[in-house]
Amino acid sequence: MGGGYWRDDDYKRSTRGTDAFKYSRDTLAKPEAEQKVHQMLNPYGLGVRESRDSAEHPESNAVMIGLDVTGSMRMVVVAIRDALGNLMDMLTTEKYILDPQLLFYAVGDATCDNVPFQVSQFESDNRINDQLSLVVLEGGGGGQDTESYELGYFTAARHTSIDCLEKRRRKGYLVSIGDERAYDKVSRRQVRALFNEDLQESISFEQSVAEAKEKYHLFHIIPKGSANYDRPALRDFWTRALGGSQFVFMLEDPKYTAETIGVAIGMNEGRITLEEGLAKVQKSAGQKAVRVVEKALAEFAEYAATLPRDTRAASTRKDAKAPDATDKKDQKKDKKSDWKL
Repeated sequence: MGGGYWRDDDYKRSTRGTDAFKYSRDTLAKPEAEQKVHQMLNPYGLGVRESRDSAEHPESNAVMIGLDVTGSMRMVVVAIRDALGNLMDMLTTEKYILDPQLLFYAVGDATCDNVPFQVSQFESDNRINDQLSLVVLEGGGGGQDTESYELGYFTAARHTSIDCLEKRRRKGYLVSIGDERAYDKVSRRQVRALFNEDLQESISFEQSVAEAKEKYHLFHIIPKGSANYDRPALRDFWTRALGGSQFVFMLEDPKYTAETIGVAIGMNEGRITLEEGLAKVQKSAGQKAVRVVEKALAEFAEYAATLPRDTRAASTRKDAKAPDATDKKDQKKDKKSDWKL
């Protein structure tokens, strides 16, 4: 998957005066026994989701965004959909990464929800928005400070195939979003029920994260809006899971989730500094967004400043915005460090 081009005018026209999540509303109006995941997002018999190079997109880069659709976290899905144009502008027009292909997945609670896991295809064009609009905003959850985030990492690790890694040894991106902890294992029973897949045994959450980390740069966003936001134990959980607090972004206003993701990717790629990213946010979303994004990414910015500036785009794509000049020594360093991050 991943053909075509994102067209912002088409996106704006498609969102004007429409019920963005009509499928979700219609689904939740049915009796519980009839509430089903849309077939396009159904993980049953999943196989692999592919991010592939093509004549249109010769240097594809995979981006997975994991959404919590339980309780108050549903507002994040709406916020991302509303700001999807800003995110695509950063990634494509500003070329924070070349040829981005986005996949969304949505998690609930696989111990009790009717639609606990949904996953789209990797796409480059307006089908990104089309598939995001099919997500069921279930709003359930189990009420025990845990949701099934582990299923997203399991999917990334074992059910995606991405050319950026397989051809160029460059990791994709996985940004999970949620205000609770993951369960401690990928349940063999749940995988059988949801994926129609047999595991020899359940997989620990730590193992699923480690496997996903072999293929993707991992970030987690904790948005404000629930009782868990101010609990240090929640951030500690994700800090341990991802290997450092710099990869956990505390977001005071979920309205600016898309901008936070875009700037974080740009910094990790060495394409921009935080200040350069904030200048773009100022133009597209205003001063309040600047304050929110700056606070969320302050610690990560210190880490990103130690990474080499990117030289790929200028050397491999004539249409890419030229990065700051670096010497050959830095270019070699960039090639090595990208695989190890």
